[in-house]
Amino acid sequence: MFTEAHVEADGFQIRYLSAGEGEPLVCLHGAGGLRISRALELLSARFRVYALEMPGFGQSPVNDRTASTEDMARTVAAAAAALGLEKFNLWGNSFGAKIAMQLTVMNPDMVRTLILVSPAAIRTTPRPVEGEPTPEMLYAQPEKQNIAPPSPEISAKQRALVQRLSGPPRDEKFEASIKGLEIPTIVLFGTRDRLTPPENGRIYRQLMPKSSLMMIYDAAHAVDADRPEAVAEVVGDYIERHDSFLVTRQNGMLHP
Repeated sequence: MFTEAHVEADGFQIRYLSAGEGEPLVCLHGAGGLRISRALELLSARFRVYALEMPGFGQSPVNDRTASTEDMARTVAAAAAALGLEKFNLWGNSFGAKIAMQLTVMNPDMVRTLILVSPAAIRTTPRPVEGEPTPEMLYAQPEKQNIAPPSPEISAKQRALVQRLSGPPRDEKFEASIKGLEIPTIVLFGTRDRLTPPENGRIYRQLMPKSSLMMIYDAAHAVDADRPEAVAEVVGDYIERHDSFLVTRQNGMLHP
């Protein structure tokens, strides 16, 4: 069971949820805010999972101080250090994937494994909606999900922060910075994702040739909610085995 606590870091009080024992896995949420998916619950049986709520999301105050994804990455790194984590596995979901990548670029010695889930760090199509994505856009089978959306006030606060920090769809400086990453990296896309199209996977593979790419069958943007068992199996295996991962880098097969 996940328990709630707070940590002081970089001038912020940061809420986090944690569960499990073992090697640490730090998780950064997407634009919709912190949530514990079934995939994270399953992973907490194998790892010590820390799900951080980034400043400006959820019940935290409006965050006018953070000016860039680099700033947010520094804050997250400070939070991990305050939790006593010298080296950890790092999960970034959608918007959180870019924060995770920035943290890894700036602090490569802190990150053992980088997990990018439906990453929105590189965008090749315009955002399909200006407001909150509908359940039909987030989930392959929305009728099976029971996740309450944030209040209108929280949603507006989070959306303004994400829009301010996201940057351009293609950022040459950012993309150049990730080309030198030597950290074992796995990139996961849902085959039915309409927000971060799975075709973008080829760009991540081109920029990070040492990364592994996995397509999760019958999953949309919230791939960890649509196919939690598949995601937990793939991520857990990759963290534990890296180059002996169940799918080779050259393979790129779909997970059944």
